Amino acid sequence: MNPPKKDPWDRGGQGFRGSSSPEHSSTARGRCGACLLGGALCTQPEVSVGGAAKMAADTAASGFEHMGLDPRLLRAVAELGWATPTAIQAQAIPLALEGRDLLARARTGSGKTGAYGLPLLHKLLSIKEASPALPQAVRALVLVPSAELGRQVGQTLRQLSAFCARRLRVVDLCSQSDPAAQRPVLMEQPDVVVGTPGRVLAHLGGHSLSLRHSLELLVLDEADLLLSFGFGDDIKALLCHLPKIYQALLVSATFNPELEALQELVLHNPVLVLPPEPRLPGHSQLQQFQVRCGTEEDKFLVLVALLQLRLLRGRALLFVGSLARAFRLKLFLEQFGIPACTLNSELPAASRCHVIAQFNRGLYDFIVATDEEGPVETPQRQARKGGTPGKGKGKAKDKGKAKDKGKAKAQDPEYGVARGIDFQNVSAVINFDVPPTVESYIHRVGRTARGDNPGTALTLALPEEHEGLTRIEDALAGENGQSMLQPYKFCMEEIESLRYRCRDAMRSVTKQAVKEARLREIRDELLNSEKLKAYFEDNPRDLHVLRHDKPLHPAIVKPHLRNVPDYLVPPSLRGIARPGPRKRKGPRVLRGPSAHKGKPARRGTGNPLQSFKFSRRGAKGRAVPTP
Repeated sequence: MNPPKKDPWDRGGQGFRGSSSPEHSSTARGRCGACLLGGALCTQPEVSVGGAAKMAADTAASGFEHMGLDPRLLRAVAELGWATPTAIQAQAIPLALEGRDLLARARTGSGKTGAYGLPLLHKLLSIKEASPALPQAVRALVLVPSAELGRQVGQTLRQLSAFCARRLRVVDLCSQSDPAAQRPVLMEQPDVVVGTPGRVLAHLGGHSLSLRHSLELLVLDEADLLLSFGFGDDIKALLCHLPKIYQALLVSATFNPELEALQELVLHNPVLVLPPEPRLPGHSQLQQFQVRCGTEEDKFLVLVALLQLRLLRGRALLFVGSLARAFRLKLFLEQFGIPACTLNSELPAASRCHVIAQFNRGLYDFIVATDEEGPVETPQRQARKGGTPGKGKGKAKDKGKAKDKGKAKAQDPEYGVARGIDFQNVSAVINFDVPPTVESYIHRVGRTARGDNPGTALTLALPEEHEGLTRIEDALAGENGQSMLQPYKFCMEEIESLRYRCRDAMRSVTKQAVKEARLREIRDELLNSEKLKAYFEDNPRDLHVLRHDKPLHPAIVKPHLRNVPDYLVPPSLRGIARPGPRKRKGPRVLRGPSAHKGKPARRGTGNPLQSFKFSRRGAKGRAVPTP
């Protein structure tokens, strides 16, 4: 008999919850046949999964009104336009309303926030109505891996509780970067708190947040990403501040073996919720293409042909492998008059969320982003593990890695964009660099074709990236073995006329220009910072120097690249391509005398020779009208 598997999580301490019964232990897992990992995470027999699927189909057909939700929540659902529940909502909401712990998996864009948000708010309303004299306290905690996702989850919960806002209060700890500014809000004891594990743990340690005697429901959103971001130790420390009994919901888009340890730590006899859906939408909703490029220059050439000739309609997300590469691509697009914004992980969360809001409002058509990265370990976390940064043996090796560590430390550990963020009206996702993993590809492509909307995904691959692309194709192959990533029928010879313009733009975007573009964003952030206003008032010379600090080697934008002459448009695309300049986004700026009066400029339509009037002066200086 094999010895039992050792639990990688030490479950000692108060508040740590695991399966006590032998039928739910890690050595006696049931196999449901629906789990992609062969049932390694499954705790329910095969019959229960089929029964849950049948119940979900009946619930989805009947709608939200037959789930027993509070009428105020149903009004909010109607205001949001949610006609029928999605597959994950139809299965998870009835089980969560029964008070069961859930381990749910569903693809991105399938409505997971509503699946746990509605039962969470319904339970809090029921508690308040059952005991009106109950003191105000924090009774629900939602843990998210990134600040951007936290802002989005908080907004969704506030929308769902719009008709009971006086009864329920939702606080998002990711909306402000200063923990001191959040303490007065937490002292008012909101009903729901949304935040990253590190931020919540900091408030628990500072005694501005208390959960031990009041928490009723715990939600871990994007649970696998919480582990890949390195929040495992924070979650383990956070659970010591929770009561012994509470309902827990663990939601994720993918399952991996690491989640088994987190499941045993947080959940108690959970119900596995696996909606019968593919990892990505079907071919009728999501079209996936690939272009195998020979050189790096071919990548930029294909991209500029797609965007400047308007072959790609609508708004798009462009994913690259690094932040420096994101700025290079942004500056390259600006050479052709294509406005784009970059999600800079070096800036605070509020600034990044402002960029996302600008994109969702339509101020930009293209946004360049990188994959989420796990946070670099802080000195405090290294000290917990017994490590001493900067000391000890191997100084020469550490000196060689100092440059890379400096770059990593500049990134916000709560940054994440490819996962969970709801970019609105995204018609296409372009993988300018091949994703490093299959999961990364799924979460990148999941930004489009959300809900019932169609979408397109295009991946550009160099010869050294073909191995990673093949691995993605094999993982997402259909039942007949056919690849889901179809070759994009693109003839490179037809766009050779644009190559010299592409080379000209690439020569203008130098490494120094990329560096100064990154510094310019940081400088603008300093100038607009609310925290530094008092400092600049006391030190006006520093403000003057910062404002007049101009880049030495900026990327020179050449105006002739903005327009594409007709003779450069390929003959086969002249009936499809629309190479005109893009319209300016935002409010129109008025010029002339009417700009100061607040009235639109009036164009003259009359004959100027007939409307022209003049007068001549007499001998004594009086004006004499003309006959």
